[in-house]
Amino acid sequence: MKARIKWIENVSFLGETGSGHAVLMDGAPEGGGRNLGPRPMEMLLVGTGGCTAYDVVHILKKGRQPISDCVVEIDAERAEEDPKVFTKIHLHFIVKGKGLNPVQVERAISLSAEKYCSASIMLGKTADITHDFELVED
Repeated sequence: MKARIKWIENVSFLGETGSGHAVLMDGAPEGGGRNLGPRPMEMLLVGTGGCTAYDVVHILKKGRQPISDCVVEIDAERAEEDPKVFTKIHLHFIVKGKGLNPVQVERAISLSAEKYCSASIMLGKTADITHDFELVED
């Protein structure tokens, strides 16, 4: 996997992925940015949410669960001192479908957290990661 980061100006950077996609990252005005894009640490959280949501949807579909939507809401805390690593991350899954089995949803989330989601497993080296879920009936 490859990526390329190009400095644009001040604290704005263009991130280009190996698959040919680009995202502009920028800082807050008080840090010299113009707030033109997400912060790099926000990108870590979004990537982690995408990684685990991908796993959960894939596992539930493979298990023939009638999933129609999956949202992951993330709440994170960072250390006060540099390096300001994530210290706590809570992932709240909102899984929608008709007649979803809560045991299978819990299993899918656990498999992602413990075996498949590289991003959350990596962040778990510095952060206490917790999760819960709610089911929404179609």
